[in-house]
Amino acid sequence: MPEEKVLGDLEPESAECEAVRQAQKGDAAGFEYLYRSISKQIYAMCLRMLKNKADAEDLTQQVFLQLFRKIGSFRGESRFSTWAYRVAFNEVLMHLRRKKSVEIHSISGAANDEEFERPSDYGPVDTSMTLAAEWLNLRRAIGKLPEGYRRIFLLHDVMGYGHHEIAALTGCSIGTSKSQAHKARRRLQRLLCGAA
Repeated sequence: MPEEKVLGDLEPESAECEAVRQAQKGDAAGFEYLYRSISKQIYAMCLRMLKNKADAEDLTQQVFLQLFRKIGSFRGESRFSTWAYRVAFNEVLMHLRRKKSVEIHSISGAANDEEFERPSDYGPVDTSMTLAAEWLNLRRAIGKLPEGYRRIFLLHDVMGYGHHEIAALTGCSIGTSKSQAHKARRRLQRLLCGAA
């Protein structure tokens, strides 16, 4: 495939831009290049958030279907990989929302006791508000992290970069990346539990 050879000869950022341009024109080789360049990181992020390999594999496929459908709307205001991680993160949140809703329905449907007040007795269960509040709290807590912690946390825990990749991207050591990710998670736990 001559297109792949051309992409392979470019710098990674230039190759990504060219692959996006090709994919937006409907060229499968461009989208395949994008898939190969970030699919492992997308899968790692899904696995980290879902803690289930089968669900992570399914979600990774759904994410790339969404990316394929929406590639025309990508405006290039950020790197494609950043946009793809955002799409993936939203897909995982939607999956968790649907899963939580199913769990609530199965719990409320399992009780046979007439005296048990089910949530459905008061109207439909709406988990979207709860998830939105949780998401807002998490975003606020992440915003309160010191800059170094926040950057490493987002790169490692949200975007799925390995510590060796983070070290190369930020110029810090692998040990510093691991330490800051650990400290960021501990600080987030305290912030989310109400302690500063």
